[in-house]
Order: sequence, then structure tokens, then C-alpha cells
Amino acid sequence: MKKHNFSAGPAILPQSVMQEAAQACIEFNGMGMSLLEISHRSKQFDAVEAEARALVHEIGGFDDRFAVLFLSGGASTQFALAPMNLLKDGEKAAYVDTGVWASKAIKEAKLFGNVEVLASSKEANYNYIPKGYHLPYDVAYLHLTSNNTIYGTQLHEFPKSPVPIVCDMSSDMFSRPFDVEQFGLIYAGAQKNIGPAGVTVVIVRKDLIGRSERKLPSMFDYKLHMENGSMYNTPPVFPLYVTMLTLRWLKEQGGLNAIQKHNEEKAAILYNEIDANPLFKGTVAVEDRSLMNVCFLPTNPAHEEPFMVAAKAAGIDGIKGHRSVGGFRASIYNAMPQSSVQVLVDVMREFAKQHG
Repeated sequence: MKKHNFSAGPAILPQSVMQEAAQACIEFNGMGMSLLEISHRSKQFDAVEAEARALVHEIGGFDDRFAVLFLSGGASTQFALAPMNLLKDGEKAAYVDTGVWASKAIKEAKLFGNVEVLASSKEANYNYIPKGYHLPYDVAYLHLTSNNTIYGTQLHEFPKSPVPIVCDMSSDMFSRPFDVEQFGLIYAGAQKNIGPAGVTVVIVRKDLIGRSERKLPSMFDYKLHMENGSMYNTPPVFPLYVTMLTLRWLKEQGGLNAIQKHNEEKAAILYNEIDANPLFKGTVAVEDRSLMNVCFLPTNPAHEEPFMVAAKAAGIDGIKGHRSVGGFRASIYNAMPQSSVQVLVDVMREFAKQHG
């Protein structure tokens, strides 16, 4: 049976990408060797890194003012590396608390400077995005989390900040266009939209690199990674290659405008069913609904297990909600086809007929 992968991450990848990546594990570019065993200093892999970097610049619209780094450690490592590299001793940074990952970023930033939490939706279990908060001028940067995988909320518009925005885009990176001029630093674990687990994309304005003026361990220094083309140490070779293939695929789809349209259409199909079906209800403020992670509950808690059984029978995988929210979570990242979303909607409709 065909599986419909709604996992929150590591997440669905394009079939064509996985097929090409699988072949590279056996033999890469006619070299007679696997990608997994060639030198990361070889011309062949240098071309992979260079193409991936160029595609990030091209697809995202980042000019030469920005450095693109491919690092290890996941987005969670960047919770510390961002303030470590950008925040001077005694300076203040502003954060907006919109979920678990934002709160973890706040905790790490406090190790390196003062943190002002401008707003939080914690009191409502993060079921909305705070708005209307004052944007200060006396901070080094404003930190935001663009999409909240656990709770299903998303920033649909970024504030006009008087200071550079540092943004964790792990779960909606390259799912839509955005104005690069507002950002000083963007970081994203690849395993939602742009690749597999194991590589983190960091895009940083070059004039901000070294801003903290503190002495850093070599592996934590953006400047050193930039100067060495993300190869100061052995990079995550295979995840970076798959990321390059996924970025190629994204360009072939028509780039960010086209993928946004695709994502909006998928989300509309599912949210419309949630709103129309009396057996289900959404969990977050309508205006803040994520295009990536659709969270919903059964109106009757007793229906949760029977619906999971019905979904599994239809080949649907990965829709169990996070323990912080419960219910169901359908993650519909870039590579998720509309046909799989329709399968889920059909199951919801049939379930309503049988249990309504």
C-alpha cells in the first residue's frame, strides 16, 4: 500500500530526490565509488557544496551581502550560536515566545547577554501568534520563530523591525517568498522542507559576523566557517547532497512563488474540511494557522483512537498530534502532494458518515 507521510520531521522528501540520492549511495557521478566514501575535499564534492550554496542564494534572493553556511548540530545548536556570534557582553536581544523552540532559544540566549521577551502566547498553550507588541530600538536583534511545528501556528507577516531579525525558519524554510532585507540571520534544520536530518542551513549577513567581539571556540565561529566554505571540519556530506537535490527540485517546481501556491492550496483543502466536519475542530487562531503543520482535535475525545485506526487503514502515517496539543497533526511540507491531503480529507468525511 502507498503510504502518505504526514510526519512532522524528519519529513517527506520528493520521490525523485530520494531515487537520485539512493543511486549516489551506490555510485556517485560515475566515479566507481559511493558518495558516502569520497573525500569531502574532492572536486566532485566541492561542486555539490558550491551548487547547494548557489541555489540557496538564487531561490531565496540572497545577494552577496549574505553568507550561506552548512553546519551540523541542528537548529537547537543555533539557539546558542546566534547570540554567541551576534550579542556583545552586556547587550540586550529581544525575543518573542511562540512555542517550545522559541522558549529554548530564549534560555540559551540568556547565557550570553540580556534577553527581553516582548510577548508570549504561553498562557494559551501557544495557540496564537502574539501581535501588537512594541519593537525596541535598543537591542542587538529581534529573534522570531516563523513556524511552530508542535502547535500549528505561523507568522504570516514579519514585523517591520528597526533592528535585524534573527529567525528560526526550521519548519517553513523556502515554503514561501519573504523579504530578505529584514533579516540579519536565518537558520533552519533541513529536515522539514529542504533536505534530510543532519544539516543546518545558516544564512547570515556578513557585516554581522564577528559582531559579538568575543573569543569563540573554532567550531562555534561563523567567521571561520564562512572563510572555509563550510568545510572547516568534515561537513554532513550525504545530508548536504540531498539538500542540494531538494533545492534543485524546488527550483524546477518554479521557486518560492509556485511552492507557496501549492502549499496554500493543500492547506485550504484540509482546513476547509476541519471547519466543515462536525467531528473535528482546529486548535489555533484561524488567522495564525500554519500552512505546514495542521493541528486538529476530535470534538469527541472517544473518536481519537478509532480515527487513527481508519487513517492507518488508508495508508496515512505520522498524524498523531504532539503530546503538548493532542489529537492530530498533519504536516504538509513542500514535497507533500495534494493527492495525499485529499486521501486524509476523504477519510475524515467517511469517518463522519460512520460516527456522526
